[in-house]
Amino acid sequence: MADHKTLRLDDQLCFALYAATNAVTRAYRPLLADLDLTYPQYLVMLVLWQDGRSTSRAIADRLHLSANAISPLLERLERGGLILRQRDQADRRVVHIDLTEHGRALQSLAYDAQQAVECRTGLALDELERLRDELVALAMRMGGNAVSCP
Repeated sequence: MADHKTLRLDDQLCFALYAATNAVTRAYRPLLADLDLTYPQYLVMLVLWQDGRSTSRAIADRLHLSANAISPLLERLERGGLILRQRDQADRRVVHIDLTEHGRALQSLAYDAQQAVECRTGLALDELERLRDELVALAMRMGGNAVSCP
């Protein structure tokens, strides 16, 4: 019988989440490569497809990343002709991000990739929605101080 203070990898929530994240990201990798996108670039594009014109700061906030972390992603997306970056005239620190026609057109191809990954999960739509909702709720709880532990 194991000591209750023994740490086992297979019992760790963090490892289960890590393994699942890696598996999902690996499933996306070849599909996104066909679109000339990395997974982090895909996340930026998802924000723009959903929210429309945005700022680099708003995109970073939406993805829970630092502004410095998304700068190289935005540079590569701009070089690929998917977005346009423009400094705000009143405040040069603000960078506005717009999709190009090519960037908008890529959405339907990305949708097909997303559907393929969703299919690979083997989960029904209601199961996927429930899992996503539980993970979002977990992230919100972990990000705040609302839960007190004994």
